[in-house]
Amino acid sequence: MDRFSRRRIAVSLILVVAALPLCGCQSLLVTALYLFKGNDVDPEFAELKGKKVAVVCRPMVALQYRNSSVARDLAQQITTLLEKNVPKIHVVDQRKVNKWLDENTWDEYREVGKAVKAEMVVGVDLESFSLYQGQTVYQGRANAAVAVYDCQQNGKKVFEKILPQSVYPPNAPIPAADRLEGDFRREFVAVLADQIARYFYAHDPFPDMAQDAAALK
Repeated sequence: MDRFSRRRIAVSLILVVAALPLCGCQSLLVTALYLFKGNDVDPEFAELKGKKVAVVCRPMVALQYRNSSVARDLAQQITTLLEKNVPKIHVVDQRKVNKWLDENTWDEYREVGKAVKAEMVVGVDLESFSLYQGQTVYQGRANAAVAVYDCQQNGKKVFEKILPQSVYPPNAPIPAADRLEGDFRREFVAVLADQIARYFYAHDPFPDMAQDAAALK
């Protein structure tokens, strides 16, 4: 069954579920949909396989002091996901990347890739990042773009994606009194890292369906 057919069937199941009254049948079909979808969506960019890759994230605007480490935390999370899910990839140790970033000024991602001897660079531009909606509830929001640069082709950009705004939880803000800020920041960074990294490996086609429930745990 090809990717198009799988998606068509999945969409059909969703429409059937939405049309049913709230009863046991609906729960049964939701379970069937969950079992059907699996980890079978192809990556949009699969050429990181077998490559030496550096992950670099830079904030495009100054982040608040309490969020100042987010760019590096995000890069580390993406590195971990790529190591776990991309076959035969070799990801440059994030400590080596950070050391070079601390000691040098740079403008282009290919400069970092060349310095750490990477074949490709996954560059993430973090355009905005916030944790609060109002003063008393958490609802993280971030805007980011990701691109891949091939250092073996003089830093040529070979993949680019502007992500839709990431919102976590997507529908139900969390009272700030229920969660430490640092814990919520780590959760949101993990969600954003997953949304970026999944462009590079096969993944669940509906990964965000239960985010509100997960955030309330």
